[in-house]
Amino acid sequence: MKNKVAAVSITAVVWALAGGLFGAIFTGLYQVLLALGLEGWQPFVFGGAIAAMTTSAFYGSMPIALIGAMAGMLGSIGTLMFGQQPVALPVIAGVCALTGMVVGLFHSWVLPGTARPLGVILTGLLAGGTAGVVMAWGLDLLGAPIGPFAIAAGIVGLVGTLFQLTRPHILRGCFTWLPQGLGTPVVAALIAAVVGAAVGIMSWIGDTGPGQSVVDGIQQMFVAMPTGFLGGMVGGALTGAILELAGVPLEDEIEHSL
Repeated sequence: MKNKVAAVSITAVVWALAGGLFGAIFTGLYQVLLALGLEGWQPFVFGGAIAAMTTSAFYGSMPIALIGAMAGMLGSIGTLMFGQQPVALPVIAGVCALTGMVVGLFHSWVLPGTARPLGVILTGLLAGGTAGVVMAWGLDLLGAPIGPFAIAAGIVGLVGTLFQLTRPHILRGCFTWLPQGLGTPVVAALIAAVVGAAVGIMSWIGDTGPGQSVVDGIQQMFVAMPTGFLGGMVGGALTGAILELAGVPLEDEIEHSL
C-alpha cells in the first residue's frame, strides 16, 4: 500500500509538470490560431496536434528534437536572408523541413537510432488531434463559454490518456514495419518545419504590420498562458494519478516487450 501511494504521488507530480508545460503551449497556440483567423474546431485540432507533437518529440528524444529546432532556426534564417521577400509560409516550412531531414540523416549516420522517436511523435500527433476533436465537439454540445483553465485541464487529460493507451500499439507498429533509421530524420524534419513556420509567421507579422486582431490575439495569449499552465498541471496530475491507479504500463515495460 505504501509503495502504491508513493508511485501514485510521484506520477502525479511528474504529470503535473508535463501537463503544465503542455497546457501553456496549447493555450498560447490556441490564441495565436484564433488571431490568424481559424475558428470553430480548427484551433482545437491544429493546436492540440502541434502542441502534442512538439512536446512528444522532446519527450521521445531530446537530442533529436534539439537538432531539429536548430535546423529550423538555420533554415528559416537562410530563407529570410536569401529568399524572395515576402517569403511564403509553405516555402519557409519546406526549406526548414529539408534542412532538418539532412541534419537528421547525418545524425543517424553518426549515431544509428531506432524508430522510437517517430513512434512517439506519431502518438502525440494522433492523441493531440483526436483530443482536439473531442474537446471541440464537447464544448459545442455544452454551448457555454469555458475559460482557458478548464480547456487546458480537459485537453491535457484527454491527450495524456490517449497517448498512454495508443503508444504501445503505435510503437510496436513502428518497430515492426518502419526502417530503424527513419525515425531521426523524420522527427528532425517535422520539428524544423514547426520552428520554420513559427519564424515565418513572426516575419509576416513584422513585414505587414500586425493588425488589431493579431495584437489582441498576442495580448490574449500572454494573459491566458499562465491560466493554461495551472489548468494543465491540474489535468495532468489527476490523469497521471488515475492511470497509475488503473495499472497502465510504464514506457520501460512497453519497450522491454517490443
